[in-house]
Amino acid sequence: MSAPAFGQTKAPAAGKGEQFFPVLVYRTGAYGPNGNPWANGYVDYLKLVNAQGGINGVTITFEECEFGYATDRGVECYERLKGKNPALFQPLSTGVTFALTDKTAADKIPLITAGYGRADSVEGEVFPYNFPLMGTYWTAADILVQHIAKINGGFDKLKGKKITLVYHDSPYGKEPIPLLTERSKLHGFELAVIPVTHPGVEQKAAWLQIRQNRPDYVFLWGWGVMNSTAVREAVATGFPRDRMFGVWWAAAEPDVIPVGADAKGYNG
Repeated sequence: MSAPAFGQTKAPAAGKGEQFFPVLVYRTGAYGPNGNPWANGYVDYLKLVNAQGGINGVTITFEECEFGYATDRGVECYERLKGKNPALFQPLSTGVTFALTDKTAADKIPLITAGYGRADSVEGEVFPYNFPLMGTYWTAADILVQHIAKINGGFDKLKGKKITLVYHDSPYGKEPIPLLTERSKLHGFELAVIPVTHPGVEQKAAWLQIRQNRPDYVFLWGWGVMNSTAVREAVATGFPRDRMFGVWWAAAEPDVIPVGADAKGYNG
């Protein structure tokens, strides 16, 4: 659905009885298949709130700004919309989150990161205008390690295991590495990390490395077309899908539907 189909995608600056919500979106580009449904849902929710009387009677106004998941364009959206007295910014991009952290603090504008962003921003005294919700990527990585330990019978059983992280080569993809590195030291498993260049459609070298190293498990930290490509390459190299575990951004229908029945067993 194109942006104009939503009706009010441009709105005036917040005035009396109004509160402005900037809506940073990426409906276009390599990540559009994932960004578009999120944008649709976010805008629909804002419209629903208005239909139910707003927030304590205050009407929400909003404006979309397309940035194509490009950090520099996301910053441009921020600079263009911050003068409209926004309630908050929610960029749905870890790269943009890093780029805006100092800016939003200086401008005293809340930066909401719901299930993404920088994990260290949970330290509110250091990052007073960052509000990470629903868990960080350190949380996600820790959950995966705990799950692997559980299915193996305990953390002591992780010693000597091989875990490979296949990650989107971006701030988002690099976020779990510090946590996994510390966990590998603590529990004695061998950690290998393999970056995948944007947008992630070329992974043959990565999966050749996986076939050679024969890890016990693969953690997938992908986004967009990278996810289905990874599952498809796992099929091609014979890596068991039931030993693949994707973070929550690698755990939706668009990540497995293109692979069909061969995706059976994949965990996300």
